[in-house]
Amino acid sequence: MAEQLTGLADDRALLGRTSTAERVSDILRSRIAEGYFPPGTRLSEDSIGGALGVSRNTLRESFRLLTHERLLVHELNRGVFVRVLTVEDVEDIYRTRSLVECAVVRGLGEPPYPLDGLAEAVEDGRRSAREGDWKGVGTANIHFHRELVALAGSERTDELMRSVFAELRLAFHVVDDPRRLHEPYIARNAEILATLESGEREKAARLLAVYLENSLKRVVEVYLRRVGDEA
Repeated sequence: MAEQLTGLADDRALLGRTSTAERVSDILRSRIAEGYFPPGTRLSEDSIGGALGVSRNTLRESFRLLTHERLLVHELNRGVFVRVLTVEDVEDIYRTRSLVECAVVRGLGEPPYPLDGLAEAVEDGRRSAREGDWKGVGTANIHFHRELVALAGSERTDELMRSVFAELRLAFHVVDDPRRLHEPYIARNAEILATLESGEREKAARLLAVYLENSLKRVVEVYLRRVGDEA
């Protein structure tokens, strides 16, 4: 926990002069997504509030916001914890992803499409793989799908999927073999990108649907094995 708190102290400057609960939530959401606070971690009000220099009321409001986003859970007489997803949670996340992401691709207008963000995410994934940074590959993969959703040009859709992707990272942080989980999707992201570059949105949507179906099976497989080992 000491290392995590040191990182939070560095984030203190991000709060500026107005230490709102929303800004604290943004910082904690990012730290949870990055794995600084793994699933099951109890979050100490005193330690985190001290590291960020915010009041207990502000911190509690930020906890409430993140609980609403299903990233945290409050346990009576025990405190606030980073949520541990169930398999049913993972399946629901992928159901939502399939509904939204495939609809975004099918709803694209006439090409060419603004694909610079997707191309950057693909290259980030390749670079992380060359460096053996498999968690970095996972981050690049999430970046790819956020950029894909952003093609819809909808702030509401972006906001919805930001929460969904943050939840998905909770499952990724439980997995003990990130290379096995993320490596296959470097090439598949590149394939979807190339298909969109050629203007074939229906083909890209079909590739994406199969991609998400395969990804769900892989995540559930490794997730069940890890959770089962710890049961």
